[in-house]
Amino acid sequence: MDITVREFDHYITNDLSQEEAPVHQKHEELERIIIDVHIAIVSDNRDQPETSTRRSHRASRAPERFGVWANSSILEDCDFDIEDRDGIALILEEGEPSSYREAQASVNKLEWNTAMEREIESLIENNTWELVESPTNQRMIDSKWVYKLKDNPGGDEAKIFKARLVARGFTQEKGVDYNKVFSPVAKYATIRLVCALAAIFDLVMDQMDVVTAFLYGYLEEEIYMRQPVGFEVKGKERLVCRLLKSLYGLKQAPRQWNTRFDQFMKAQGFFWSVYDPCVYMKKVNDETFNLIILVLYVDDMLILAKNQSDVDECKSKLKSAFKMKDMGESKRILGMEIHRDHEQKKLWLSQGKYVRRILDRFNMMDSKGVWTPLAAHFKLSAAQCPTDAVEKGNMSCVPYEQAVGSLMYLMVCTRPDIAFAMGKVSRYMSNPGKVHWEAVKWILRYLKSTLDYGLLFDGLLDNAKSLFGYVDADYGQDLDKRRSTTGYVFTLGGGSISWRSTLQKCVAQSTTEAEYVAAAEAAKEAIWLDRLIMEMGLKHGVVNLHSDSHSILHLAANQVMGSRVKHIDIRRHCATMQVVHGEHM
Repeated sequence: MDITVREFDHYITNDLSQEEAPVHQKHEELERIIIDVHIAIVSDNRDQPETSTRRSHRASRAPERFGVWANSSILEDCDFDIEDRDGIALILEEGEPSSYREAQASVNKLEWNTAMEREIESLIENNTWELVESPTNQRMIDSKWVYKLKDNPGGDEAKIFKARLVARGFTQEKGVDYNKVFSPVAKYATIRLVCALAAIFDLVMDQMDVVTAFLYGYLEEEIYMRQPVGFEVKGKERLVCRLLKSLYGLKQAPRQWNTRFDQFMKAQGFFWSVYDPCVYMKKVNDETFNLIILVLYVDDMLILAKNQSDVDECKSKLKSAFKMKDMGESKRILGMEIHRDHEQKKLWLSQGKYVRRILDRFNMMDSKGVWTPLAAHFKLSAAQCPTDAVEKGNMSCVPYEQAVGSLMYLMVCTRPDIAFAMGKVSRYMSNPGKVHWEAVKWILRYLKSTLDYGLLFDGLLDNAKSLFGYVDADYGQDLDKRRSTTGYVFTLGGGSISWRSTLQKCVAQSTTEAEYVAAAEAAKEAIWLDRLIMEMGLKHGVVNLHSDSHSILHLAANQVMGSRVKHIDIRRHCATMQVVHGEHM
């Protein structure tokens, strides 16, 4: 089935307004989640008096749940170490201190101190605060040092030591220390879309990083913070920092940075996309591709244009306003590795290195590979969840959440092939059973066989400039609530740019209804992609949305409202409206 999408902007308005606000934490390879966890549970205890405490003479031992782990036959085939179960979904680098005290006790103390000194210099240079007397009856927030080991962009084994001073924003009070906090980030689909355009038009695609981006935002509230531990000014230890600009960790910091950057870009003649506010464009004189496109994800940005001179001009303006790190031609963005062949007009997006880290973390690198994301014999349901204390104790030792969280990030970025499988296993995060864990390990075994799979955008394809969509649905395969699953994928330049696999919100009463609901969801995504692509200057023609259901083909083409379909929710009929008014099939 081919459904044409044209001139139906009003159908997407409500859907866009209901989207979840994208996360606005600085990604740091999307591991800001880890920072937030550490901030919440680790304390420097710097304000406590150094008094001797009574120590217990009892022999220390591992928590009881680890004993269950050791004696449990149900987990004999789980291949990972106990110390891996740290409760964090994404993968951590080793050797990162969790506090200032740990950094001072580290074998890399010198490197960490150097990193902290660089951070303080940046804060002072940016006039982030001023030292004042502590005001009476004024709320005071604290700060914390966060440490990160990053891979060297040059590719060698040497690590980069980074230290960030983060405000303990979780102590802020709404209406007093902050008001609005929402800040947009570019969608992953948008990033994949511009990568497809880069391949199709052989665009220059450079990358830049803003150094200490959140420090550029101006605060609208009056906030006081204690001086950072280890860097109190001698003779002025009683003074506090009155923040003049935003700081990492403050709830409003991402919003203030985005506001500052948005104002700057508009002053330079750029206009932001109606369909993704983190995409900025500017007209240039070029017959092949007449736009400069800038895509912003917190402080990382991709700059695309047909000519290097246009990209360099944009970089120069950015450097005049912000302290920038010029990364040159983009090789890696948000953990996705980018490889290009300009002669063949090809671009690859992959996460092979990340997949290897996942397999190493859960000791699945030596497992036997399989060639399907999830085997047909896995019939997952809530009935397979543990029901008694012994079973729950056994499964509490399994790193189910960590594994699913790591795989979810992979699926969102570059692996649509595991989207359906991830939708299945993620339904049982709160109380997974042995069968659910076996399913997760099956996905890991599949990744073992497909380590270097990724997305390929080919600009030399005959239909490279055409947007294709494919939609399908199962019928009532959810064994718990008998809901159906919607699945769709859209391709441009031969590579996937947007996909989804999710349970439908309603219980479909027929295969036709299940397929029809899926087609409606895919049609809304097609509208958004269609408008965004045209806004970026690509005249791709009609959007062809393919389905293998003849029933919805006839239902969409002929406004049938018989007794068997009149119960279908009105908003689902937007697919019919698109076909009828589009006049194409």
